[in-house]
Order: sequence, then structure tokens, then C-alpha cells
Amino acid sequence: MAAPAPVTVKISNFVFAAQTITVAPGTTVTWVNEDDIPHTVVADNKAFRSKVLDTDDRFSFTFTTVGRYGYFCSIHPHMTGVVVVKAP
Repeated sequence: MAAPAPVTVKISNFVFAAQTITVAPGTTVTWVNEDDIPHTVVADNKAFRSKVLDTDDRFSFTFTTVGRYGYFCSIHPHMTGVVVVKAP
């Protein structure tokens, strides 16, 4: 079986877009910082954590386990998002 298509979440204007995404297990999600200030991507449950992402930097994580993964920017904690991993 082929791996699911990768998904990109843009970081722009202090927002994760899309704020909530639903993916299949095995999907790689890549966050791209389109702001001109640094951001991070940190899972509420500590499953993943990016380095500080400068403009145009990327961070990728492959979701293998079904569940709901809330995340936030540790520099700007009001920035939040959710990845929902559902079996197809």
C-alpha cells in the first residue's frame, strides 16, 4: 500500500493554516514558517518538537498512531493547532 500524500501546514500571520487537519496513519505533515519572525511547533503530549523555525524553515513529523495531537508555538502560545489521525 502506498504511503499517504504529505500534508503542508503554513505558519502565517501568527496562525497555523489549516488550524485542524485530519490525516491517515503514516502521513508526514510539514510545517513551513512563512512569517518573518521565528516560530516553533510543539506537541501538547511531547510527541514532537521543532527547533526554532526562521522564515522559510520547515519541520516535518510522520504520524503513525491514531489519535488527536494538539500543538502550539512555544514562543507564541496563543498559536495552536490540531492534527487528527484517523484510520482510513
